[in-house]
Amino acid sequence: MLSCRLSVETRVPGFTLRDLLNLRAQSIVRSHLASRTNPPLRVNGEVVAWCEFEVLGSRLAVRLTELA
Repeated sequence: MLSCRLSVETRVPGFTLRDLLNLRAQSIVRSHLASRTNPPLRVNGEVVAWCEFEVLGSRLAVRLTELA
């Protein structure tokens, strides 16, 4: 088994720990990421692809749009 850290990051200015704890289903979080900009997908800190967010049922997912 290969263990790795996977992350997708987007800036959310002014977002606090309290905001995180208050998130509920159907919450909307605004970010500085333009709607047409795909955030980078990192594995162990290295960019391996770009992606877009997608809702699948009750889960938030990412769809790969371009490999690095």
